[in-house]
Amino acid sequence: MTIPSDLNSTSRLHLIREIARGGMATVYEAEQVGTAGFTKRMAVKIIHDRFGQHEEWRQLFIDEAKLSANLVHGNIVQIYQLGEANGVYFMAMEYIKGLTLRTLINTHRTRRIPLPPDVAAYCASRICRALDFAHHFVGDDGHHMDIVHRDVSPGNVMLTWDGHVKLADFGIAKARTMADPSANRKLLLGKKHYMSPEQLTGRPVDARTDIFAMGVVLFELFALRTLFTEDETLAAIDEVVNDPSPDLTLRLPNADPVIQDLITRAIDKHPRARPNAATLGHALDSWLVSRGAPGSPERLQAHLAEIFPESYQPSTKTTQQIQTIPPPSKGPLAR
Repeated sequence: MTIPSDLNSTSRLHLIREIARGGMATVYEAEQVGTAGFTKRMAVKIIHDRFGQHEEWRQLFIDEAKLSANLVHGNIVQIYQLGEANGVYFMAMEYIKGLTLRTLINTHRTRRIPLPPDVAAYCASRICRALDFAHHFVGDDGHHMDIVHRDVSPGNVMLTWDGHVKLADFGIAKARTMADPSANRKLLLGKKHYMSPEQLTGRPVDARTDIFAMGVVLFELFALRTLFTEDETLAAIDEVVNDPSPDLTLRLPNADPVIQDLITRAIDKHPRARPNAATLGHALDSWLVSRGAPGSPERLQAHLAEIFPESYQPSTKTTQQIQTIPPPSKGPLAR
């Protein structure tokens, strides 16, 4: 793939390999090549053709890039560029050397090894930091953007090999200035096993819906299984909205009562009863300190090195290109 840069027509992006394929887009590892031997490794997200040709979904992709580009925070995956080549929309973003939180959870579950509580709580507290930043982000007009991620789940959390936690994929995020495909019709955006009651039933959502999802993720970190399990949509709605709230003393009996309580409060059916992201994150940090095991990148790094000894080895550079896209017929998208 060769795409002229906004700043320098001699700079190019070369796709190296496919990293992940989602419902709306595919992500590739890529290398930006510039003058005087300049290179930078990054990731490139390319919208699927069937969505790129649909104005509403194309706008959602554009909005994700425009929104995420300004969310500059250590616990959020950074967006560098939004571009268009021959009608194909792409965004260049931070390349994460590591794995997803989903991979970590699944590996522990497969091996039947519990996640160390301090590692679990540390990962969750850093996701909370990312959410707190997004929830309180102020736009150029001086007003709160009212950002709601709406897709907080283990697959959208990246762990770097050096122990940092980064929230990714604001693809279906809702903000005050963005179009919302679900606003005027019944359309479930997100993963139903992590959706709040208000999100599942199509009611208005705010930052507290992300806290519900965060509570579900926190449960999964400690239990290594999902809190809600119904796959059929109507059954899933019934499980979350109408069934009694899960009793964490029964569902997670071996966990510290503080963790049981934090999850219970986060998944309360009533949004106003849930803590905000900062409160939840601080509570997790305080719990770690009380145990004499404050979380740190070094602790997570050591754990990843232990669990993934082969993958943890530094990756070698590859020059193989899996795809070439001709230069765009017009310049990168400027919005």
